Amino acid sequence: MSLQDTPRGSRVHIGLFGERNSGKSSLLNALTGQQVAVVSATPGTTTDTVYKAMEIAGLGPVVFMDTAGFDDEGSLGEKRLIKTHEAKRVADAAIVLFSPEGAVSQREREWVAALQKAATPIIPVVSKKDILSDGGAAKAKEISTLWPTLPRVWRVSSLTGEGVEALRDALVAALSEDNEASITGNLCAAGDMVLLVMPQDIQAPKGRLILPQVQTLRELLDKKCLVTCSTADNYLATLKALQTPPKLIITDSQVFRMVYENKPEKSLLTSFSVLLAGFKGDIKYFLAGAEKMLCLSPTAKILIAEACTHRPLEEDIGRVKLPRMLKNHLGEQISLQVVSGQDFPQELTGYDLIIHCGACMFNRRYVLNRVGLAKAAQVPMTNYGLAIAALSGILDKVAIVGG
Repeated sequence: MSLQDTPRGSRVHIGLFGERNSGKSSLLNALTGQQVAVVSATPGTTTDTVYKAMEIAGLGPVVFMDTAGFDDEGSLGEKRLIKTHEAKRVADAAIVLFSPEGAVSQREREWVAALQKAATPIIPVVSKKDILSDGGAAKAKEISTLWPTLPRVWRVSSLTGEGVEALRDALVAALSEDNEASITGNLCAAGDMVLLVMPQDIQAPKGRLILPQVQTLRELLDKKCLVTCSTADNYLATLKALQTPPKLIITDSQVFRMVYENKPEKSLLTSFSVLLAGFKGDIKYFLAGAEKMLCLSPTAKILIAEACTHRPLEEDIGRVKLPRMLKNHLGEQISLQVVSGQDFPQELTGYDLIIHCGACMFNRRYVLNRVGLAKAAQVPMTNYGLAIAALSGILDKVAIVGG
């Protein structure tokens, strides 16, 4: 897999935010060393979020997001601003470019406050250092006075490249600690035998593995685990062929019950979706949500959220299998709504439960943003794997990372 093939959901997301003509697109080109974004002196040149994937030593794969100015105006400006807000929800870190001229604006103050409320690391930048009489020193001092808790203010010139390398170093320092998350956590270590049970159904096209399987397999190989893979129909034969029982079995959630009923007593059991619940989201909130799900009323309203946008398939897990299990447990009268991609309601009042997919296509920051919306509305939330485990009666038998 090449760098460009790394899924966006597995990349660190770095957003460039600021008013129109503050130098965001020029800085993106300087950071990436390429002419990625169109640069113009005309305000509002960036009309939609521009994404650029690259590798930064110390962070690995990242994606930069060059956004439209948050002072955009008019009917088109409002639509552009919606995209900028979407980028804010995804950003693992925010490079905030302050207008090099005049005092810090009210909009700049509001955006810094919103990013701080979301606990998003902020890298304050004054660009166009090469054309400012004082090199941006006065503006940097004003920013430091307004927000003394922010790290130092970086003054850069996208034209000459001055300060750009130091800015990259600041990004590494701000994000490297959060980049050490593990899918499998302490459930296995080097030398442990791990069995992956991976049904190859219509959701895994011929010749391919689905993304959670690929991500988990890669991590296990990096950990130096001894990995064996099996389809569900060869699960029992694979167990018999192993000289010793596996330390950990990771299965597709759809065959949770069958795998559990036939697993060796000492083998830990989890699923790809359950692992992603901890890797991408708030595992404790998801666990509580799965338990509350079992006690919902027959008239409950449930939101099922998929990260992927795809044509619904026969026996689709989010649209067919999971709804069937929910109706078998809670009754046919429950109300189910399915959304996909970024079509996630910002107003959740009225739902009794949210069930999210593993979110392999989203980064952790974006999933936690959705969790925050659920918490604010006091709506329980869980994910596919935990919901299926609970509905199968084996939630307390499942190994959880961080649970």
